[in-house]
Amino acid sequence: MEASWDKSKASGQINPSELNYLLHAEVISLQSTLIFGCSTMSTQPIIIKRKRGGEAAGHHGGAWKVAYADFVTAMMAFFLLMWLLNATTEEQRKGIADYFDPAIPISPISGGGNDMLNGDSTYATDSMAYDNHGGEAESLNDEADLIERIEAALNEALDDQQASVTLSDEGIVVNLLETDGAPLFALGNAEPSDLLAEVMRDITPVLMSSGRPIKLVGHTDDLPFRNGAQYTNWELSADRANAARRLALQFGLQQEQISEVVGKADRQPLVDDRSSPENRRISVIMQNKPNFSGPLEAH
Repeated sequence: MEASWDKSKASGQINPSELNYLLHAEVISLQSTLIFGCSTMSTQPIIIKRKRGGEAAGHHGGAWKVAYADFVTAMMAFFLLMWLLNATTEEQRKGIADYFDPAIPISPISGGGNDMLNGDSTYATDSMAYDNHGGEAESLNDEADLIERIEAALNEALDDQQASVTLSDEGIVVNLLETDGAPLFALGNAEPSDLLAEVMRDITPVLMSSGRPIKLVGHTDDLPFRNGAQYTNWELSADRANAARRLALQFGLQQEQISEVVGKADRQPLVDDRSSPENRRISVIMQNKPNFSGPLEAH
């Protein structure tokens, strides 16, 4: 065939059948080179590694650190809670529990209108629920309602200079103040004025329905009696507190609901000027914890 090919080349003529054969032989030779020649280029086997999803991080990933940090934080909070429970008293624990109780408000309320008690009435956060005569706990919502009722009763007879309502650790404190033009008692004695009788008549129904023990405290100024007098501001303040007690009983308050009647003389002045008439006052305190039994309805 090669001789024929050489002969054809020499003559310048190529037989078509020969040309077709030669082309076919060249194609086969090229295919053999591609297949077998490439296989001899590298004797190293080709290794393909495939990684499954989820195995990329392995034990070298950071996800476990987040979980471990959460665990350590939770354990720290747990042991801190155990320490607090061991280091606090029952009363302190109750105060903490009440603080986080959403049913007990601790924000202040504001009085409305132009009455004498208009403004903020601040609530002490440690004065929370207490047991009523019926065994039901009163929340600060009930306390706010009680203050509003006291304010309304006081507004019937007194102006904004003659009364104040505050909240203390002991309970709700209602201060009935004297002024030069509107005394609660005659100067130097314990005879109540018509104004005090009117005020006690108005507030006694609120005291009765509150279900709280009532403490009455008398206060005086520091003006002394004449020299040699055996009757002092101590006796006067106690007698005035007793006069307020008798008025409350007259208007329906039960004897059992009165817890204390106290005279403080001039030892707890309301203003810095100890001789001021504002220091001559009666404090009616609705104490937090009831300690008596009996009907509570006002008659």
